[in-house]
Amino acid sequence: MRKELHRITLRQLQVFRTLCSTLSYSRTAEEMALTQPAVSLQMRQLEELVGQPLFEYVGRKLYLTEAANLLLAASTDMFNRLDILDMQLEALQGTLHGELRLAVASSIQYLTPHLLAAFRQRHPQVSFRLEVSTRAEVIRRLRDNLDDLVLMEMVPADRALDFFPFLNNPVIAVAAPDHPLVGRRQLKLAELESQTVLLREAGSGVRKACDEFFQQKRVHLQQAMDMGSGETVVQAAIAGLGIGLVAAHSASAWLRSGQLVQLDFSDLPLFRSWCAVHARGKRLSPVAEAFLAFLREERALVKQLAAPFG
Repeated sequence: MRKELHRITLRQLQVFRTLCSTLSYSRTAEEMALTQPAVSLQMRQLEELVGQPLFEYVGRKLYLTEAANLLLAASTDMFNRLDILDMQLEALQGTLHGELRLAVASSIQYLTPHLLAAFRQRHPQVSFRLEVSTRAEVIRRLRDNLDDLVLMEMVPADRALDFFPFLNNPVIAVAAPDHPLVGRRQLKLAELESQTVLLREAGSGVRKACDEFFQQKRVHLQQAMDMGSGETVVQAAIAGLGIGLVAAHSASAWLRSGQLVQLDFSDLPLFRSWCAVHARGKRLSPVAEAFLAFLREERALVKQLAAPFG
């Protein structure tokens, strides 16, 4: 290793990471409680040690150079290792301490806070950072190693991932109480070909599951409407726009209130599982390991917490 890199300080890296986030010397100075000239000096010294420019202006906008992206990735690994060390030292004293960084697909966003609250009852010193994203964004976050764990369904098969299915996620058909199919028993999926069907947007886990299911069953929807979220599918069904295909928990409150009715299709619900996912070979923090153990060992509690959403 070049000797100059040994002279890089944690403070320089902290300032650098903040500047990468803000892309503004003045905002970085404010966040780091420094003067703007002090931020500029720290970055000039860091560039001398790295031996390459880290930032460049195009017009009036600041951009990271390729060297900066490499340094940012390396510094992220370093600070993650320090976070893990902190947790491990706390664990030696018998206390689980630290932050769980969790990204979840929108289909499980309502249940997740209840899981975290139950986990925190066992480990009160733990804090959380929760990101709710689309399926595509969750997959990107997995690729970029931005989180400790991800909760999602339909885990990509083309990536090196370890995952643990911890809860069923049934997809059901719902409609307004005055829909013509309400009250009919053992409906065939072919009935959907002549109906307006409300679906999650392309790329979502529920939509991917539905598309694969209909292809397998040779059902060809003629009147499908794409909706941007499970909530939108539910509200569109309540409004009478058509039959909604949605994760059961997204519709649970409206089913209980009578604003929606679950239709009795013989081949539904369509069962998929929510999974806890991380990159294969990823070094998990003690908090992440403990949360995985919670999902594995507290299956009855997890189902109990999920019951109001099912």
